Amino acid sequence: MKLSRRHLAAAGVLALAASSLTRAAVAQTADEGAVKKAVEELRAAWIKKDKATLDSLTAAQLSYSHSDARLQNKAEFIAGAMTRKGTVKSLEWPEMTVQIVGDNAVVRHLWVAESELDGKVTNTKIGVMQVWQKQGGHWKLLARSSWKLPPPA
Repeated sequence: MKLSRRHLAAAGVLALAASSLTRAAVAQTADEGAVKKAVEELRAAWIKKDKATLDSLTAAQLSYSHSDARLQNKAEFIAGAMTRKGTVKSLEWPEMTVQIVGDNAVVRHLWVAESELDGKVTNTKIGVMQVWQKQGGHWKLLARSSWKLPPPA
């Protein structure tokens, strides 16, 4: 096969495109890891009632929706975490997925918890979607919504 200038030009374009795609994939993977780390830090801070970390991981514009339809802003969310009366025995966020879209990330997971209040144990399993936004180079929770899962069939 004889190579023409057209073949060489096409090969060059493909090489440049592949390089750009590789860089984008590496950046997305790094952001995905950073978001997963921030999500885990948020989970741990919520359990520990770590006000400073909750504050640093949430955006000033936070919209936090509970599965019972209560809506909280940032101050209300942090106050609620700090004043909750129940003891968290365990909290896991399984089945997590992270989708990076520019400077935003959509995180979906289950909220599986066991807590105790006045000797009564409560088990919770709900669906959650979080929206994170990169602000000043750091991932911040911008919005959170949760819902009751349908009963098992």
